[in-house]
Amino acid sequence: MKKHVFRCLTTLLCITAVLSVSMLAGCSAKKNSQNLTKLTLNEVAHSIFYAPMYVAIEEGYFEQEGIDLTLVTGFGADKTMTAVLSGEADIGFMGPETTVYTYNEGAQDYVVNFAQLTQRAGNFLVAREEMPDFTWSDLKGSEVLGGRKGGMPEMIFEYILRQNGIEPSSDLSIDQSIDFGSTAAAFSGGKGDFSVEFEPGATSLELEGEGYVVASLGVDSGYVPYTAFSAKAEYMEKNPQIIQQFTNALQKGMDYTRSHTPEEIAAVIAPQFKETDAKTLTAIVKRYHEQDTWKENLVFEEDSYQLLLDILSDCGELTGSPSYQELVNTAYAEKAAKK
Repeated sequence: MKKHVFRCLTTLLCITAVLSVSMLAGCSAKKNSQNLTKLTLNEVAHSIFYAPMYVAIEEGYFEQEGIDLTLVTGFGADKTMTAVLSGEADIGFMGPETTVYTYNEGAQDYVVNFAQLTQRAGNFLVAREEMPDFTWSDLKGSEVLGGRKGGMPEMIFEYILRQNGIEPSSDLSIDQSIDFGSTAAAFSGGKGDFSVEFEPGATSLELEGEGYVVASLGVDSGYVPYTAFSAKAEYMEKNPQIIQQFTNALQKGMDYTRSHTPEEIAAVIAPQFKETDAKTLTAIVKRYHEQDTWKENLVFEEDSYQLLLDILSDCGELTGSPSYQELVNTAYAEKAAKK
Protein backbone atom coordinates (compact mmCIF):
# COMPACT_ATOMS: atom_id res chain seq x y z
CA MET A 1 0.00 0.00 0.00
CA LYS A 2 2.79 2.41 0.94
CA LYS A 3 4.64 1.53 -2.26
CA HIS A 4 1.47 2.25 -4.26
CA VAL A 5 0.99 5.62 -2.55
CA PHE A 6 4.68 6.46 -3.08
CA ARG A 7 4.43 5.62 -6.79
CA CYS A 8 1.29 7.78 -7.12
CA LEU A 9 2.97 10.69 -5.35
CA THR A 10 6.07 10.29 -7.52
CA THR A 11 3.95 10.26 -10.68
CA LEU A 12 2.00 13.30 -9.52
CA LEU A 13 5.20 15.22 -8.78
CA CYS A 14 6.61 14.35 -12.23
CA ILE A 15 3.41 15.52 -13.95
CA THR A 16 3.44 18.73 -11.91
CA ALA A 17 7.10 19.33 -12.82
CA VAL A 18 6.44 18.77 -16.51
CA LEU A 19 3.43 21.08 -16.48
CA SER A 20 5.43 23.74 -14.63
CA VAL A 21 8.26 23.56 -17.16
CA SER A 22 5.75 23.72 -20.03
CA MET A 23 4.03 26.75 -18.52
CA LEU A 24 7.34 28.47 -17.94
CA ALA A 25 8.42 27.72 -21.49
CA GLY A 26 5.10 29.05 -22.77
CA CYS A 27 5.46 32.21 -20.73
CA SER A 28 9.05 32.61 -21.86
CA ALA A 29 8.09 32.22 -25.53
CA LYS A 30 5.25 34.70 -25.07
CA LYS A 31 7.61 37.09 -23.35
CA ASN A 32 10.23 36.73 -26.07
CA SER A 33 7.59 37.33 -28.74
CA GLN A 34 6.42 40.44 -26.92
CA ASN A 35 9.99 41.70 -26.65
CA LEU A 36 10.56 41.68 -30.41
CA THR A 37 10.64 45.10 -32.05
CA LYS A 38 8.13 45.46 -34.87
CA LEU A 39 9.70 46.76 -38.06
CA THR A 40 8.31 47.23 -41.58
CA LEU A 41 10.57 46.75 -44.59
CA ASN A 42 9.38 47.82 -48.05
CA GLU A 43 11.21 46.05 -50.89
CA VAL A 44 11.28 47.40 -54.44
CA ALA A 45 10.37 43.99 -55.89
CA HIS A 46 10.10 40.39 -54.74
CA SER A 47 12.91 38.69 -56.63
CA ILE A 48 15.26 35.73 -56.25
CA PHE A 49 17.93 38.33 -56.96
CA TYR A 50 17.62 39.33 -53.29
CA ALA A 51 18.18 35.81 -51.91
CA PRO A 52 20.34 36.75 -48.87
CA MET A 53 17.48 38.81 -47.44
CA TYR A 54 15.03 35.92 -47.80
CA VAL A 55 17.56 33.54 -46.24
CA ALA A 56 17.70 35.89 -43.23
CA ILE A 57 13.90 35.81 -43.02
CA GLU A 58 13.47 32.05 -43.44
CA GLU A 59 16.36 31.13 -41.13
CA GLY A 60 14.94 33.31 -38.36
CA TYR A 61 17.92 35.66 -38.20
CA PHE A 62 15.72 38.74 -37.67
CA GLU A 63 13.99 37.12 -34.70
CA GLN A 64 17.41 36.16 -33.32
CA GLU A 65 18.30 39.84 -33.45
CA GLY A 66 15.08 40.85 -31.70
CA ILE A 67 13.10 42.01 -34.74
CA ASP A 68 9.55 41.12 -35.75
CA LEU A 69 9.82 41.90 -39.47
CA THR A 70 6.93 42.70 -41.78
CA LEU A 71 7.92 42.55 -45.46
CA VAL A 72 5.94 44.60 -47.99
CA THR A 73 6.59 44.71 -51.75
CA GLY A 74 6.44 48.21 -53.23
CA PHE A 75 6.60 47.24 -56.91
CA GLY A 76 8.87 50.11 -57.89
CA ALA A 77 11.56 52.27 -56.28
CA ASP A 78 9.35 55.36 -56.39
CA LYS A 79 6.64 53.58 -54.41
CA THR A 80 9.16 52.16 -51.92
CA MET A 81 10.65 55.60 -51.35
CA THR A 82 7.18 57.09 -50.84
CA ALA A 83 6.48 54.45 -48.18
CA VAL A 84 9.71 55.35 -46.33
CA LEU A 85 9.18 59.10 -46.53
CA SER A 86 5.58 58.82 -45.31
CA GLY A 87 6.54 56.59 -42.38
CA GLU A 88 4.53 53.69 -43.75
CA ALA A 89 7.81 51.74 -43.84
CA ASP A 90 10.74 52.01 -41.44
CA ILE A 91 13.31 50.78 -43.94
CA GLY A 92 13.36 50.72 -47.72
CA PHE A 93 15.16 48.34 -50.05
CA MET A 94 15.71 49.79 -53.51
CA GLY A 95 18.23 51.21 -55.94
CA PRO A 96 20.33 53.85 -54.12
CA GLU A 97 19.80 56.28 -56.99
CA THR A 98 16.40 56.99 -55.42
CA THR A 99 18.07 58.42 -52.31
CA VAL A 100 20.05 60.80 -54.53
CA TYR A 101 16.86 61.95 -56.28
CA THR A 102 15.09 62.52 -52.95
CA TYR A 103 18.00 64.51 -51.54
CA ASN A 104 18.26 66.65 -54.67
CA GLU A 105 14.52 67.34 -54.53
CA GLY A 106 15.11 69.01 -51.17
CA ALA A 107 13.65 66.47 -48.74
CA GLN A 108 14.05 67.80 -45.18
CA ASP A 109 14.42 64.36 -43.59
CA TYR A 110 16.34 62.72 -46.43
CA VAL A 111 17.00 59.00 -46.74
CA VAL A 112 20.41 57.48 -46.00
CA ASN A 113 21.86 54.19 -47.31
CA PHE A 114 23.31 51.94 -44.60
CA ALA A 115 23.72 48.52 -46.23
CA GLN A 116 24.40 47.39 -49.80
CA LEU A 117 23.09 43.94 -50.75
CA THR A 118 23.87 43.40 -54.44
CA GLN A 119 27.02 44.39 -56.29
CA ARG A 120 25.97 43.48 -59.82
CA ALA A 121 22.92 44.11 -61.98
CA GLY A 122 20.32 41.36 -61.72
CA ASN A 123 18.83 41.45 -65.21
CA PHE A 124 19.54 39.66 -68.46
CA LEU A 125 19.17 40.42 -72.16
CA VAL A 126 16.76 38.04 -73.85
CA ALA A 127 16.67 37.55 -77.64
CA ARG A 128 14.16 35.78 -79.88
CA GLU A 129 16.72 33.29 -81.10
CA GLU A 130 19.95 31.75 -79.87
CA MET A 131 22.92 34.04 -80.47
CA PRO A 132 26.10 32.24 -79.34
CA ASP A 133 28.27 35.00 -80.83
CA PHE A 134 26.22 37.90 -79.47
CA THR A 135 27.86 41.31 -79.17
CA TRP A 136 26.20 44.48 -77.94
CA SER A 137 26.51 46.00 -81.42
CA ASP A 138 23.85 43.46 -82.48
CA LEU A 139 21.32 45.75 -80.80
CA LYS A 140 21.82 48.55 -83.33
CA GLY A 141 18.62 49.21 -85.24
CA SER A 142 16.58 46.93 -82.97
CA GLU A 143 13.69 47.50 -80.56
CA VAL A 144 14.41 46.60 -76.92
CA LEU A 145 11.91 46.39 -74.07
CA GLY A 146 13.68 48.37 -71.36
CA GLY A 147 12.99 49.73 -67.89
CA ARG A 148 11.67 52.86 -66.21
CA LYS A 149 13.54 56.07 -67.07
CA GLY A 150 15.88 56.99 -64.23
CA GLY A 151 15.71 53.54 -62.61
CA MET A 152 18.82 51.41 -62.05
CA PRO A 153 17.83 48.62 -64.52
CA GLU A 154 17.46 51.09 -67.38
CA MET A 155 20.49 53.19 -66.44
CA ILE A 156 22.76 50.14 -66.18
CA PHE A 157 21.53 48.99 -69.59
CA GLU A 158 22.34 52.40 -71.10
CA TYR A 159 25.67 52.44 -69.25
CA ILE A 160 26.65 49.15 -70.91
CA LEU A 161 25.55 50.42 -74.31
CA ARG A 162 27.73 53.52 -73.99
CA GLN A 163 30.64 51.40 -72.77
CA ASN A 164 30.31 49.51 -76.05
CA GLY A 165 30.11 52.60 -78.26
CA ILE A 166 26.34 52.55 -78.70
CA GLU A 167 24.20 55.66 -78.21
CA PRO A 168 20.90 54.66 -76.52
CA SER A 169 18.93 57.59 -77.93
CA SER A 170 19.82 57.09 -81.58
CA ASP A 171 21.32 53.66 -82.30
CA LEU A 172 18.28 51.64 -81.19
CA SER A 173 14.73 52.02 -79.94
CA ILE A 174 14.11 51.43 -76.21
CA ASP A 175 10.47 50.94 -75.20
CA GLN A 176 9.99 52.25 -71.66
CA SER A 177 6.20 52.23 -71.71
CA ILE A 178 5.68 48.76 -70.24
CA ASP A 179 5.22 48.29 -66.50
CA PHE A 180 7.83 46.46 -64.47
CA GLY A 181 6.93 42.78 -64.40
CA SER A 182 4.96 42.90 -67.65
CA THR A 183 7.82 42.96 -70.15
CA ALA A 184 8.16 39.16 -70.33
CA ALA A 185 4.49 38.79 -71.27
CA ALA A 186 4.80 41.59 -73.82
CA PHE A 187 7.89 39.97 -75.34
CA SER A 188 6.17 36.60 -75.41
CA GLY A 189 3.27 38.31 -77.19
CA GLY A 190 5.54 39.46 -79.99
CA LYS A 191 6.62 42.93 -78.87
CA GLY A 192 10.28 43.91 -79.32
CA ASP A 193 13.35 42.19 -80.74
CA PHE A 194 15.05 41.95 -77.34
CA SER A 195 13.93 42.38 -73.73
CA VAL A 196 15.81 43.25 -70.55
CA GLU A 197 14.46 40.80 -67.96
CA PHE A 198 14.82 40.02 -64.28
CA GLU A 199 14.36 36.54 -62.94
CA PRO A 200 12.25 34.51 -63.06
CA GLY A 201 11.15 36.26 -66.28
CA ALA A 202 14.33 35.45 -68.21
CA THR A 203 14.35 31.76 -67.28
CA SER A 204 10.59 31.45 -67.85
CA LEU A 205 10.95 32.76 -71.40
CA GLU A 206 13.70 30.21 -72.04
CA LEU A 207 11.70 27.32 -70.60
CA GLU A 208 8.68 28.30 -72.71
CA GLY A 209 10.82 28.50 -75.84
CA GLU A 210 9.89 32.16 -76.25
CA GLY A 211 13.37 33.63 -75.77
CA TYR A 212 17.04 33.00 -75.09
CA VAL A 213 19.37 34.71 -72.62
CA VAL A 214 22.24 36.12 -74.69
CA ALA A 215 23.93 38.40 -72.13
CA SER A 216 24.06 39.16 -68.42
CA LEU A 217 23.94 42.85 -67.57
CA GLY A 218 25.46 41.93 -64.21
CA VAL A 219 28.55 40.48 -65.87
CA ASP A 220 28.94 43.13 -68.57
CA SER A 221 28.40 46.15 -66.31
CA GLY A 222 30.95 45.02 -63.74
CA TYR A 223 30.50 45.81 -60.05
CA VAL A 224 27.82 48.44 -59.42
CA PRO A 225 25.84 49.42 -56.28
CA TYR A 226 22.55 48.03 -57.55
CA THR A 227 20.40 47.77 -54.43
CA ALA A 228 20.74 49.01 -50.86
CA PHE A 229 18.82 49.34 -47.61
CA SER A 230 18.02 52.84 -46.45
CA ALA A 231 16.05 54.76 -43.84
CA LYS A 232 15.29 58.37 -43.00
CA ALA A 233 18.19 60.13 -41.29
CA GLU A 234 16.02 61.00 -38.29
CA TYR A 235 14.81 57.40 -37.88
CA MET A 236 18.40 56.15 -37.89
CA GLU A 237 19.45 58.76 -35.39
CA LYS A 238 16.62 57.79 -33.01
CA ASN A 239 16.88 54.01 -33.53
CA PRO A 240 20.56 53.06 -33.93
CA GLN A 241 20.10 49.75 -32.09
CA ILE A 242 17.26 48.66 -34.39
CA ILE A 243 19.30 49.52 -37.49
CA GLN A 244 22.23 47.55 -36.07
CA GLN A 245 20.10 44.52 -35.25
CA PHE A 246 18.55 44.62 -38.72
CA THR A 247 21.99 44.85 -40.35
CA ASN A 248 23.33 42.00 -38.21
CA ALA A 249 20.50 39.75 -39.43
CA LEU A 250 21.19 40.68 -43.04
CA GLN A 251 24.89 39.91 -42.63
CA LYS A 252 24.01 36.43 -41.38
CA GLY A 253 21.98 35.96 -44.56
CA MET A 254 24.95 37.14 -46.64
CA ASP A 255 27.26 34.73 -44.81
CA TYR A 256 24.86 31.85 -45.50
CA THR A 257 24.71 32.51 -49.25
CA ARG A 258 28.50 32.64 -49.48
CA SER A 259 29.01 29.40 -47.55
CA HIS A 260 26.23 27.25 -49.03
CA THR A 261 25.48 25.78 -52.44
CA PRO A 262 22.81 27.15 -54.81
CA GLU A 263 20.78 24.02 -54.08
CA GLU A 264 20.86 24.72 -50.33
CA ILE A 265 20.05 28.41 -50.80
CA ALA A 266 17.15 27.58 -53.12
CA ALA A 267 15.73 25.12 -50.60
CA VAL A 268 15.80 27.74 -47.82
CA ILE A 269 14.12 30.53 -49.81
CA ALA A 270 11.57 28.23 -51.51
CA PRO A 271 8.70 29.34 -49.18
CA GLN A 272 9.16 32.88 -50.56
CA PHE A 273 8.66 31.67 -54.15
CA LYS A 274 5.95 29.04 -53.99
CA GLU A 275 5.01 29.61 -57.64
CA THR A 276 8.53 28.63 -58.81
CA ASP A 277 9.45 24.94 -58.94
CA ALA A 278 12.61 23.70 -57.21
CA LYS A 279 14.53 23.04 -60.45
CA THR A 280 13.90 26.53 -61.83
CA LEU A 281 14.58 28.19 -58.49
CA THR A 282 17.91 26.38 -58.15
CA ALA A 283 18.91 27.30 -61.72
CA ILE A 284 18.22 30.98 -61.06
CA VAL A 285 20.09 31.02 -57.75
CA LYS A 286 23.01 29.28 -59.47
CA ARG A 287 23.05 31.92 -62.22
CA TYR A 288 23.25 34.73 -59.67
CA HIS A 289 25.70 32.83 -57.48
CA GLU A 290 28.14 32.23 -60.36
CA GLN A 291 28.28 35.89 -61.39
CA ASP A 292 29.18 37.02 -57.86
CA THR A 293 25.95 38.95 -57.37
CA TRP A 294 26.02 39.25 -53.58
CA LYS A 295 28.61 41.14 -51.59
CA GLU A 296 30.78 39.56 -48.91
CA ASN A 297 29.68 42.27 -46.52
CA LEU A 298 27.09 45.05 -46.56
CA VAL A 299 29.50 48.01 -46.63
CA PHE A 300 28.56 50.58 -49.30
CA GLU A 301 32.03 51.68 -50.42
CA GLU A 302 32.83 55.25 -51.48
CA ASP A 303 34.10 54.25 -54.94
CA SER A 304 30.79 52.45 -55.56
CA TYR A 305 28.88 55.58 -54.60
CA GLN A 306 30.99 57.66 -56.98
CA LEU A 307 30.30 55.16 -59.77
CA LEU A 308 26.59 55.56 -59.04
CA LEU A 309 26.87 59.34 -59.46
CA ASP A 310 28.83 58.85 -62.71
CA ILE A 311 26.11 56.57 -64.10
CA LEU A 312 23.40 59.06 -63.12
CA SER A 313 25.38 61.84 -64.78
CA ASP A 314 25.91 59.85 -67.99
CA CYS A 315 22.16 59.23 -68.18
CA GLY A 316 21.35 62.91 -67.63
CA GLU A 317 19.64 62.20 -64.29
CA LEU A 318 22.01 64.02 -61.92
CA THR A 319 20.92 67.52 -60.86
CA GLY A 320 23.25 67.68 -57.86
CA SER A 321 26.01 65.61 -56.26
CA PRO A 322 25.34 64.90 -52.56
CA SER A 323 28.47 63.85 -50.72
CA TYR A 324 29.14 60.24 -49.78
CA GLN A 325 29.10 61.22 -46.10
CA GLU A 326 25.60 62.70 -46.44
CA LEU A 327 23.90 59.73 -48.11
CA VAL A 328 25.88 56.72 -46.88
CA ASN A 329 26.47 55.47 -43.33
CA THR A 330 28.75 52.42 -43.17
CA ALA A 331 29.04 52.13 -39.37
CA TYR A 332 26.30 49.49 -39.01
CA ALA A 333 27.55 47.30 -41.87
CA GLU A 334 31.15 47.49 -40.65
CA LYS A 335 30.14 46.42 -37.15
CA ALA A 336 27.96 43.59 -38.49
CA ALA A 337 30.84 42.30 -40.62
CA LYS A 338 33.06 41.97 -37.53
CA LYS A 339 30.59 39.83 -35.54
